[in-house]
Amino acid sequence: MGDRRRLRATFEEVPELYERARPLYPPELFDDLVAYAGLDAGSRVLEIGCGTGQATLPLARRGLEVVCIELGAGLATVARTKLADFPRVEVVHAIFEDWEAEDASFDAAVAFTAFHWLDLEAKYAKPARLLRPGGALAVAETDHVQVEGGDPFWAEVQADYDAVVPSEDNRPPPRPEVVADLRAELEETGLFGEVEVRRYLADVTYSAEEYVGVLDTYSPNRAMEPAKRERLFDRIRRRVEAQPGGAVTKTYLFTLNLARRLG
Repeated sequence: MGDRRRLRATFEEVPELYERARPLYPPELFDDLVAYAGLDAGSRVLEIGCGTGQATLPLARRGLEVVCIELGAGLATVARTKLADFPRVEVVHAIFEDWEAEDASFDAAVAFTAFHWLDLEAKYAKPARLLRPGGALAVAETDHVQVEGGDPFWAEVQADYDAVVPSEDNRPPPRPEVVADLRAELEETGLFGEVEVRRYLADVTYSAEEYVGVLDTYSPNRAMEPAKRERLFDRIRRRVEAQPGGAVTKTYLFTLNLARRLG
């Protein structure tokens, strides 16, 4: 638990870079979430780990009342600034596992690329306790994948990882169809039912500096010894610069796991 809590706090080191570099979720993901949960203007939503509010903004624009719990003070500050025009949005600087609401009145609980950081004992039990009966849980996760015929860059760049941080985990990104979802895990809790899973693919093209910026927001890289991290980034930067146009296209898979609280 301690190591996971340490790693999940690394994003706090670079809140402005996180806001600038991380990919945005596709609009249709929010359309599907709102439709599944039956949310209307004024519906109450609990967001777990809002970061800089990248996913909060599309929810706020739909007129939803959102309470965001963010453990990073710097991330929370960026989110408050971004969401200042939405009086129905509250950003709370707190650890979700320790925070308590006054009552179980939320129509939905949502987490965007943050759910996997939660302590296991609170992961499903606490959102279920905070939701009204029939309320929805929506968990979105982001993965780097490679589609058939994709850029060989993603296989070739593993040589840079092997040179600086050798590991059996150094491997090209997986195909989209082998990325796991939370269906079985949600059903096994006994707390949620009516599970649905939606998947969305999106390409983002990065210059060398832009891609290194993305890498600099990932927790394993943030936790790396600084000199080693810079050696790795320098190798990758030079590899991207050698690409046609000095850019590389990364394919993201956004997986939206939806379930309804039982009882």
